[in-house]
Amino acid sequence: MVDPLLQITGLHIEFSVDKKWIPAVRGIDLTLGQGEVLALVGESGSGKSTLAMAVPGLLADNARVSGSIRLGGVELVNADEKTLTEVRGDDVGVVFQEPMTAFNPVYTVGWQIVEAIRMHRDVTAAQARARAVELLDLVDMPEPAKRVDYYPHQLSGGQRQRAMIAQALACDPKLLIADEPTTALDVTVQAEILDLIRDLRNRVDAAILLITHDMGVVADLADRIMVMKDGVVVESASSAALFADPQHPYTKSLLEAVPHLGAGRIEVSDVEPAPTPPAPEPSTAIEPALSFRDATIEFRSGPKTTFRAVDGVTLDVAPDEVVGLVGESGSGKSTLGKAAIGLVKLTSGSVFLAGTDITAASQRGLREPRKKIGVVFQDPGSSLNPRWPIGQAIAEPLALHTSLPKEARQARVEELLDRVDLSRKLRNRYPHQLSGGQRQRVGIARALALEPALVIADEPTSALDVSVQAKVLRLLRELQAEHGFACLFISHDLAVIEELSDRIAVMKSGRLVESGPAETVLHQPAEAYTARLIAAVPVPDPAEQARRRELRLAEA
Repeated sequence: MVDPLLQITGLHIEFSVDKKWIPAVRGIDLTLGQGEVLALVGESGSGKSTLAMAVPGLLADNARVSGSIRLGGVELVNADEKTLTEVRGDDVGVVFQEPMTAFNPVYTVGWQIVEAIRMHRDVTAAQARARAVELLDLVDMPEPAKRVDYYPHQLSGGQRQRAMIAQALACDPKLLIADEPTTALDVTVQAEILDLIRDLRNRVDAAILLITHDMGVVADLADRIMVMKDGVVVESASSAALFADPQHPYTKSLLEAVPHLGAGRIEVSDVEPAPTPPAPEPSTAIEPALSFRDATIEFRSGPKTTFRAVDGVTLDVAPDEVVGLVGESGSGKSTLGKAAIGLVKLTSGSVFLAGTDITAASQRGLREPRKKIGVVFQDPGSSLNPRWPIGQAIAEPLALHTSLPKEARQARVEELLDRVDLSRKLRNRYPHQLSGGQRQRVGIARALALEPALVIADEPTSALDVSVQAKVLRLLRELQAEHGFACLFISHDLAVIEELSDRIAVMKSGRLVESGPAETVLHQPAEAYTARLIAAVPVPDPAEQARRRELRLAEA
């Protein structure tokens, strides 16, 4: 029998926190063969990333590791720095979850790929640069000879992820560790990245350790799956067997939480709906909560050139309605959301909030209309002030826009914490002391502090585990049904959009290409672009995913 490339035996990992050793991984056994893809799945805190980062020795200084990690017969637990340096980049390549923070922002991506090559290969700078261009071409980077000299911020999210994969493959590693390689990417870019990883696996016969919470990605790529919870493996099986017949209750709960197209809108029959407004007079029309009229937004891209990010968009969001706004990166959807709250000015056209024209409003003039808007940001960790406890963060809109005394503000904060299912005891904790799902609930509570007529949610669940995502989506749906606010929900995840939206608007290259009822747009799309977005969505079923992939590639 051929020895596995990676063999982990009895692995225990602990972290020193406040002079106590906290276990993160407990007694894990794992094998991974050449050319095999093993997926580690589980919620945040399950230990999957900790386990993966222990292989190349990338854990924090407060970690204590025991057990055995053997890569190609070489023991890595307690190995010296020289051995680990030789292994990193040469034998093991890592695709990190967020390439924007993994890349050094002051160096070009080409320089960083060249550095990885020259550290492990005896080549000249010119040869290493040529190899960097070759690698960027291998990962389908547009104009690789030009973009090799780009800084990370000059590339799109998908392009940065491709550059990260190119760097990880610079020295033809035996093992590729991919930690959430497609999180927050558009469905079409995600499909391209998955195709790329699959092609690279076949081309260089590398083993792949895939860490993800996206069960559609797992179904698309993995041969075997290990499900982790609280630092232990609760179930391990082939991909086909686990999806067809999961055994452990935790695995079943993860699969049940996965949003998938066709599930329909979340029903919240147990929630008392917002009071129905009185019927309007025959001559009176209800004002949209948000309205764009021929909105165009341009940015300067050079001394004499401009880039049109939004091109003549007309869109309404009615009171008590959720409109899902979808499209690829660069389609203009987030820019349109920023224009709705006056963070971006229109070049031409108009934007109205509850009938008030804010197109040319000054910052002072925006103060009153903004009281009617709540915003839920994609990354609550960066949108919350790290120096403020969450109670203060939630109370900030009340302090800025109301005359409520301190005691009344505190009571309102407690009421909001109750409403988003957070303990009042958490009000004095700081954002870094909360989980991702808890921080997102804080963001929702803050957005609802002023009882807004309109909520703008920009990718609020893209980086959350499926079970946490399901809870946050249900919470948003319940709050929307209870309070009756209008909502512009911006996302690249069409399954999530379907669960919340009454209508869907599809953007491409700054233009609104399709709009209509959610069921019609998703199941009878009028535009080929919409159909392509739908076809690119991974589904948590290996057989169905393989069929969809073959169909998509045949049509490409």
